[in-house]
Amino acid sequence: MTDTARARLHAHCVSYFEAVMREDMAGVRSRFTPSAKITIFHGDNPKREFHLADLDGPNSLIHFYGHLWANYQVKFRDFTYTIDPPANEGACYFIVTLTPKPGSAYAATGPLLLNNCNFFKFENGVIASMIIYYANPTLGATLGNTQGAPTAFPKA
Repeated sequence: MTDTARARLHAHCVSYFEAVMREDMAGVRSRFTPSAKITIFHGDNPKREFHLADLDGPNSLIHFYGHLWANYQVKFRDFTYTIDPPANEGACYFIVTLTPKPGSAYAATGPLLLNNCNFFKFENGVIASMIIYYANPTLGATLGNTQGAPTAFPKA
């Protein structure tokens, strides 16, 4: 494939992140196939899966983004992308800032700074699946827990 195909997939990813920051559900949904799913991995927590086809359940993309937008202002920055058009895949790593909105149940925690890495599979130029890995390296200190270490982390 050409650099044009790479540029189109890159622009599609950028438009997805812009729609999330605008809190634009129609814009977000239009970036995914009707059967799309998002899988989220975070530390030692169980994986979570969300689906576009499930409109009302707790595993719906609508529920996921609704909860996010009800509680946080979302900002993304410092992206590095790798796009592979022949494989219909892409990845990016970036920084996320989640700032609790007034009245949010998370307001006392303050802003969260996350390190994210997303992996995309595309079908016909739109996202068919997205895997999100994220780390929240400052939350432990914010909550007063500085004694823990990641699973299998070498002891000092």
